[in-house]
Amino acid sequence: MENIISVKNLVKTFQIGDQELRALNGVSFDVREGEFTAIMGPSGSGKSTMLNLLGCLDQPTSGSYRFDNEEVKELNSGQLVKIRRHKIGFIFQDFNLLPRLSALKNVELPLIYQGYRPKARQSKAREMLNAVGLERRIDHKPTQLSGGEKQRVAIARALVSEPRIILADEPTGNLDSKTGEEILKLLTQIHKERKVTIVMITHDSHIAKSAERIIYLKDGKIHEKGILEVLHLK
Repeated sequence: MENIISVKNLVKTFQIGDQELRALNGVSFDVREGEFTAIMGPSGSGKSTMLNLLGCLDQPTSGSYRFDNEEVKELNSGQLVKIRRHKIGFIFQDFNLLPRLSALKNVELPLIYQGYRPKARQSKAREMLNAVGLERRIDHKPTQLSGGEKQRVAIARALVSEPRIILADEPTGNLDSKTGEEILKLLTQIHKERKVTIVMITHDSHIAKSAERIIYLKDGKIHEKGILEVLHLK
């Protein structure tokens, strides 16, 4: 399998007043196509900054980030939009569903931006909702769904455009432990059945150990001792 993500000496700094905050400090790693990888770390470790960079939502201060064999810093804004629309599926902690739209319409949204005709996008959206076990809830709006059901809709929306990679930001963070376990099992099932690459951001070692591989961030760097500690729990 080839690398879908290749990060080399990545640095990201933010200017706060007259002080420079280095959120990432020389981070290097690869993610191979088809892997399920967790990026774990405590608050302030740089994992949210890393998510924004991996999702082409921000640019590094220095270093290299190659996504699907393209150097991201060399791409213009239009090319970055195309990558986010066609190659990356996002799953967020707070679901990010549009409250006035049904589950079906929420899942259709990425296909609208890709130019699908109404019947084709409705068919694909129904297929994805069936795949996450919501075939009987497709006409319900987010306010009529439980937290776990909302996250299933978000997962279906992330998958519907058949992206190269799924980026999941604390996907169980707003769920109770039982529902969170169900969502983790669903992500693991999707990874195995669809061979999709998943990168999951989490602060929780229990969540991280669901992945095949763990990258542990601390103070903006990869922390090998932290990786070993989490693996010991696995």
